[in-house]
Parts: sequence; structure tokens; C-alpha cells
Amino acid sequence: WRLPHGEELYALGLNASTTTTMSPDEVHELGLQQVAELTAQIEPVLAAQGLTKGSLVERFQALSQGEHLFANTDEGRTALLAFTNEKTSEIRARLPETFSTVPTAPVEIRRVPPSIQDGAPNGYAQRPSLDGKRPGAYYINLKDTADWPKWSLKTLTYHEAFPGHQLQGQIAQLNASLPIYRRVGGNSAYNEGWALYAELLADEMGFYSNDPLGRLGYLQSFLFRAVRLVVDTGIHARRWSREKATDYLISNTGRPRGAAQREIDRYCVRPGQACAYKIGQIRISALRDEARKAMVARFDLKGFHDV
Repeated sequence: WRLPHGEELYALGLNASTTTTMSPDEVHELGLQQVAELTAQIEPVLAAQGLTKGSLVERFQALSQGEHLFANTDEGRTALLAFTNEKTSEIRARLPETFSTVPTAPVEIRRVPPSIQDGAPNGYAQRPSLDGKRPGAYYINLKDTADWPKWSLKTLTYHEAFPGHQLQGQIAQLNASLPIYRRVGGNSAYNEGWALYAELLADEMGFYSNDPLGRLGYLQSFLFRAVRLVVDTGIHARRWSREKATDYLISNTGRPRGAAQREIDRYCVRPGQACAYKIGQIRISALRDEARKAMVARFDLKGFHDV
């Protein structure tokens, strides 16, 4: 907002990232609504763990120490990567249950290089090379393993690897009918909306059925993306300070301050992009609901995913 025509430029950036004509006020209000709904879903999960007192932050912090953490050492980071690789293999083996098209390129889980970790996102995916010489990968920022309690890692894996970015990106690359910019590119609303939908799909496939803390990680992930709608529009349309946005993110998600600060800095320099995730997921889920309602018994989940 401090730049000439800042309000108009932010509205354009928001529209470009979400592929909608939603105004900053509409996105902000949607975020507040989603935060309230998801917080209400999280409360009974925390209560089932005996956590009924204290703020949301305090209760998340109680589950983010001791046995719930990997050691903040090289050995601990190696164990964390092994855990995420195991979860990737588990869900990859079950992809044929909900997908008729299953890519086969290898995927590696790697640490964000320490030389860039201070300014890097908390996690991000890299597609395989088109010639097949470089495997797919997803990177996880391990500056501090306290940013990643064990119960949060399954959801991260489903988002960045399968059935999230790696599946969607590899299928796009294999589709020779698409022009090259569509095979290697895309837009945030679709790419990130799909990856968030993938987290929902993993829940529907039962990957949290015997893991209440893992399901808490899934709900926290959805809440985190809802909070993004609030803080991104707060920063760029409502003139929130960096500190106010950081405090809001922490108080409503329980995220550690270091990870939260990296996120807010990202939103400051990429106006609107953080809103793509939840808006994209809401639309994909709505399309599935419309198809199921219209087709009734003829509805086929694999067919919907192919489309």
C-alpha cells in the first residue's frame, strides 16, 4: 500500500494468484470465517488429548516438545527425513485406490540447503526434469527441528509429495497434449489448491484414522492456510504491521515464531500468492461436490481426478 496505486496493484495481484475477482475485503472475511470453523474442529481434538486449558498457542506448544520432536542435531534431521520418506512410500503404494493415472518417477526428500534456509520457505516441491535424469524432490527447512513436531510431518508429505505436488506435477509433465508452459508451469490457485485438496484426500483415505495427533496436524495445516487469507489481506489492504501479522499467525495456528516470521516475510514480498491455497482447495472441493450431486451413482472419484 505504500507504493503509488498500491491498492489497485494488490487487487490485481490477488486476482492473478487466486484466478478470481474476489476483493481483498471478501478474501479477508472468508479467511475469518474459515479460521473460526477450523478452530472449532480443532478444539475437540485437543480436548481428547487432555488439553482443555490455556490458549490455542499454549496447547499446541504442549504438543511440540519432548517426545514429539526430532533432536535438533544432524542425527535428528536424518531421522526426520527417514520418517517423511517412510510416509511417502506408504501413501504412494495406495494411490491406485483413488487415481487411475499414477506417475512413476522417483521422489527424494531433502533438507533445504543451510546456506539459504534463513530466507527459504518451510517446504517446497521440485518436479522431476522432463528428460527423467533428475528425480522429483521436496525440500523441508530444517533450520530448527522444533518447527516440525512429528504429528505435523505426514500432512506436509501429502502436500509436497503424494498425492500433492509430485503427483499433479508429474501428471502434467507426462501429458504430451499440453503446451510446454503448461507441462512445467501452472498457476498458484490450481497447483497449491490441489496440494491442499490432497491433504483432505489423505484424510478421506484413512491415513489419520488411528492417528489423532496426525489428524491434528492436518487440521492445523488447513487452519494455517485460512490464516493466510487474513494476514495477507491484512498486510496489503488493511495496513497491518509485520509484527501484528506475525502475532496473529502465531496466536491462531500455534506455529513457532521463527517459522511464522519467515512466512510473514514471504507474504510481504509476494502479495496475494498466499491466498491461492485455500481458495483453490475450496473450489476444487466444490467442483467435486457438484459432480457428485449431479452424477449420483455414476460419480467416480478416479474419473473426477482424471478430469
